[in-house]
Amino acid sequence: MHFHRALPAIAVLSLALAACQRDEAPPAEPVPAASAPAVAAEPAPPGDQPDAHVPPANAMGTNVPEVVDGVVTFQGFGPAAFGSDAEQVRMAWGNDLGDAKPSEPGGCYYLTPPPMGTARYDIGFMIEGDRFSRIDVGNDGYTAPGGGKVGMERAEIERLYAGRVEASPHKYVEGAHTLRVTDTGGGNAALVFETDAAGKVTGWRIGVPPQVDYVERCG
Repeated sequence: MHFHRALPAIAVLSLALAACQRDEAPPAEPVPAASAPAVAAEPAPPGDQPDAHVPPANAMGTNVPEVVDGVVTFQGFGPAAFGSDAEQVRMAWGNDLGDAKPSEPGGCYYLTPPPMGTARYDIGFMIEGDRFSRIDVGNDGYTAPGGGKVGMERAEIERLYAGRVEASPHKYVEGAHTLRVTDTGGGNAALVFETDAAGKVTGWRIGVPPQVDYVERCG
């Protein structure tokens, strides 16, 4: 029998096939578009593709999306102007803002992004009378129009907004203040910073009256 001679030939053939797989195959002759078979792309498994609307992570090293400087203005949030409806605010944010609803028709409530692990956005969009009326911020990664931020000293706010700051004692925190800044563009919106008793900014809000002046948010 010649079975013992067939084994080397098979081994040689296997090595040759492996070598062909390692080497790049020569380019095939181009196939005319009319005769090339259409091959449908296989969809990627769920979760493999990032959400195109997820904002970029900020420089603070958290998963909290960054609100780019210049997006929050005396007019609103990006393309969502004060007076817009809730859907326009959701579209401007471009990500999850929860499913909050007013307790009664036209009532006051907030659209807020859910926390991501231990990281928090610390930003909320007030809706009252079915209209976007105010933004509340408690994150030092977000910049108010004009440059104000959480963590700044009162003196720095007064320098940034010289001649436009109206200071009042805080309604609930002894020794603290609210610093109300008017819009240089002549609009009726206002920017309000809240300080602690030591004069450091703990949060700010921007919007139209009367909502921007609510101390208790939605009460």
